[in-house]
Amino acid sequence: MLGPGKVRLLEEIAEHGSISAAGRAMKMSYKRAWSLVEEMNAGFKSPLVDRARGGAKGGGASLTPEGEAVLAAYRRLEEKAREAGSEEIALIGAMVAD
Repeated sequence: MLGPGKVRLLEEIAEHGSISAAGRAMKMSYKRAWSLVEEMNAGFKSPLVDRARGGAKGGGASLTPEGEAVLAAYRRLEEKAREAGSEEIALIGAMVAD
């Protein structure tokens, strides 16, 4: 339901205030970005992204409080995984070709 790409999309939406701008920042089509947002919004009890349709003032998007909480929790989980798996990460890193 959530992984590195979707989390980055959430971060880009928070930064740019737009699904289309977030998609462009990730070199992703608007259709793909929109599809991922719909997937996340449908997959959680509450939507993660609040969308406003375009018009005279233009549209926009922002993270809901739930979206902000999910994003923060995911980043904390990543940090815990890095700390707990530091030896394995170093071992695998040492095996990667230059």
